[in-house]
Amino acid sequence: MNTSTLTTLLHIAAILHLGLLWAGASMPRAVDLWTHLAKLPPFIRRLFLVYFCFIGFSLAGFGCLTFFFASAMAQGVPLARAFCLFLALFWTIRLFAAKFIFDLKPYLTNGFRKTGYHALNLVFVYLPVVYFIAAWKGRAQ
Repeated sequence: MNTSTLTTLLHIAAILHLGLLWAGASMPRAVDLWTHLAKLPPFIRRLFLVYFCFIGFSLAGFGCLTFFFASAMAQGVPLARAFCLFLALFWTIRLFAAKFIFDLKPYLTNGFRKTGYHALNLVFVYLPVVYFIAAWKGRAQ
């Protein structure tokens, strides 16, 4: 795969991270999160909210770093390759979590939510594939 094509695929990955931010921001309403959190002790509720914010911050960072450094990532610069490998592993683990840990069936109550769920899973497949390709590309350089 040439560098230009891989750069484009990485730019798409960066934009998909922003889409995941949007999906994450819409999730509390879809699952009535605030009602569920209200039943928890204050420490656990705050802990969850901090984790939720850190995940959002990480997604924004992953997306921005990918977008602004896509060229270096596509060229196989060693540090960029290491970052790509990290993201490939991160998203592979997230894909397995989506498949085997989270049961979203009770929340897939309409066609829009079912379509969104399948779209998210496509993103969770796309991201590790693209990052593994980028990590692999510069291996011989």
